[in-house]
Amino acid sequence: MPDVQAETKPWAVVVPVKRLGQAKTRLGLPAAARARLALAMAEDTILACVAAGSVRRVVVVTDDPDGAAMAAAAGAAVVADEPDAGLNPALRHGAAHAAEVDPDIGIVTVSSDLPAVRAADVDAMLRAMASDRVAIVADAAGTGTVLYAAASIAAFDPAYGGESRAAHARAGATDRTAEADARLRRDVDTIADLVEAYELGVGAATRRAVEAIGGMGELSGLVG
Repeated sequence: MPDVQAETKPWAVVVPVKRLGQAKTRLGLPAAARARLALAMAEDTILACVAAGSVRRVVVVTDDPDGAAMAAAAGAAVVADEPDAGLNPALRHGAAHAAEVDPDIGIVTVSSDLPAVRAADVDAMLRAMASDRVAIVADAAGTGTVLYAAASIAAFDPAYGGESRAAHARAGATDRTAEADARLRRDVDTIADLVEAYELGVGAATRRAVEAIGGMGELSGLVG
């Protein structure tokens, strides 16, 4: 018989949003276009997490004013990156904020550049992870991590950076990548990634941003 409590386990999602001026440099676009697109992809990601039925709260860690305003409007709690010491300390800070409100909640980190992800994709993955102490989903390339879930704040110890999938696996995380939808795994660092995300179906904010910077046809021409 399925564990009903596990299937309905509540989660807090922590999403890091980088300062937009420093975001997505590999896209090769002008700074304003990069910032617009990074903000839009983060908005679609956050909205999907907010809409997920298994997610009790979303915490966005950011020092970017536009990112903070967007996240608050999307329904997330916003905390400043007070450690200002890189991604993993920022995620721990966001997780601690979530655990202060609800000490028994599961903690999930989700990359902010998943414009095709849907609430249903998040829910399905968290249901699969409900009985895991720590679990991960790898990015589309198979080396990084787009989602890291810990059953409690005590188990939360992310190791992002470089070959993070392998680092998390060495630390004992259950790898649930094979069960994840492609929309959840499709992070965007390059124009080619964005083309693939578009084929999967991106959210409204990303579509608006792409149209504002010339449209997908023009951007697709930059893939070489």
